[in-house]
Amino acid sequence: MELSQFYKTVLGSIVEGVIIIDKDARILYINKTAVRLLNLSGDFIGKPVTKVIPNTRLHIVVRTGIPEIDEVQHVGENIIVTSRIPLKDKNDNIVGAVAVFRDITSVRKLAEEITNLHEIEARLKAIIDSTYDAISVADEYGNVVLVNKAYTELTGFKPEEVIGKPATVDVAEGESIHMTIAKTKKPIYNARLKVGPTKKEVIVNAQPLFIKGKFSGSVAVVHDVSRILALTRELEEMRRIMRQVKAQYTFEDIIGNSEKIVIAKEQAKKVAKTPATVLLRGESGTGKELFAHAIHNESKRKDGPFVSVNCAAIPENTLELELFGYSEGAFFGAKSEGKTGLIEEADGGTLFLDEIGKMPLSIQAKILRFIETKEFLPVGSTKVKKVDVRIIAATNMDLEGLVKKEKFLADLYFRLNVFPIYLPPLREIKEDIPILVKCISKKIAQQFGRKVDDVSSVAIKYLMSYEWPGNVRELENVIGRAIINMNINETVLEKRHFPTLFLEKTTENYKYEGSLKSLIEDFERKIIETVLKENNGDRTKTAKKLGISLRTLYYKMERYGLL
Repeated sequence: MELSQFYKTVLGSIVEGVIIIDKDARILYINKTAVRLLNLSGDFIGKPVTKVIPNTRLHIVVRTGIPEIDEVQHVGENIIVTSRIPLKDKNDNIVGAVAVFRDITSVRKLAEEITNLHEIEARLKAIIDSTYDAISVADEYGNVVLVNKAYTELTGFKPEEVIGKPATVDVAEGESIHMTIAKTKKPIYNARLKVGPTKKEVIVNAQPLFIKGKFSGSVAVVHDVSRILALTRELEEMRRIMRQVKAQYTFEDIIGNSEKIVIAKEQAKKVAKTPATVLLRGESGTGKELFAHAIHNESKRKDGPFVSVNCAAIPENTLELELFGYSEGAFFGAKSEGKTGLIEEADGGTLFLDEIGKMPLSIQAKILRFIETKEFLPVGSTKVKKVDVRIIAATNMDLEGLVKKEKFLADLYFRLNVFPIYLPPLREIKEDIPILVKCISKKIAQQFGRKVDDVSSVAIKYLMSYEWPGNVRELENVIGRAIINMNINETVLEKRHFPTLFLEKTTENYKYEGSLKSLIEDFERKIIETVLKENNGDRTKTAKKLGISLRTLYYKMERYGLL
């Protein structure tokens, strides 16, 4: 092989691009890498380099004789780093120039990714350090690689005392969770351990970490048991206090002059003076709890506790414990001192059983016995307790129909139905809407720190034309949204402030009024109301059909005045 051919073979085999020009800046040689990197085509040997490569500087190097080393050059979407060197003969005369360059696009992207990774790592560390829970992270071998500030506060170990060491270093009693996961590759929940020099009792939840399907370690969240117990006690005490708050409302708070409301108030005032059991009947949002408060405050028991229980909101297995309480050691996990039930907490006062129609049959039988005897047996106890409690029950369900279907005990129905009071829906007492709107708007405006002097007659007429499936509770929600829609300098509620109430009129010629948010909220309320009716008020079935949790359904029903 000739020497010149040998040189061409070598230059054509390297990964760098090479261009050689003569003293007139014409291309003498260009290898395949350069052709690819510069995206060239056609015949370019012998042509001026400036015609082939517009942003080249080789012609300048030939003219000045000054080399340019490691210069960055953009070629389309690619980035290259190039060195341009003048070529001289033995007499130091410039006879040409050579450029050697390499594509660094991928290298630049890799550098940027590494920089981003460092930023992400720093951000994650800051997030982990700011969290209230103690967190520790271990590698695939069970060695600690990261802990946060809460971990140091909980265990007493500083990061430098544990990082890089086996995860057994902080365990005082028990088995290391990280080490166990390193062996099993499975999550661990609610593990009880003692950690640190003070042997602090903790609960640990830990998960294995997999990256691209490969086990790469574990992360653990550590909770202080003593703090959890303290918070639990505080919560229990707060719940007890909240349940025993005195009834807030009186008959003065029940607004309305319609015949049906006047009759309901007169009946309630009469029965309040007696110890008789009261059954409040009416749709959701008609004010059953308001009447229960008023009856209690009008009775001889007004200085006693008023304990309210929503029978539909508490799970069956929990409801029995909440109502009747339990004795010491009644079941695994029970408080050592036992727990006082709501019935006992209501001693000398009133027990309000809201949504009694949703009470499970198993508990109905026990409530029936209590109403008949005023005695009950706490769960796990052999000692009967006797209390003096007045029962007020409320329901929006057809109890007679439930009795026929054997979903409600007939004897309990007769015991509760001693003095029934019917609370009319808002659509039956529309003459009360003007006074209700004005009273409610003033109350809500005060809560919101706004001023509402009046409500326009057009707005009142608009509100009276609606059927109000959510009754007064829905009316309160609508007025609240209207007040929010008011400008800060407005003091009169106008029709334009209220959200659209008639979504069934969604024809092409119908003019939508209100914000998009209010239209969406009204549509959502309508859907929930429709599905509830389809399921005869069964909230579990409704939540399932809507594809949401029962808790979310309760939240939305309360928000839209459908409870």
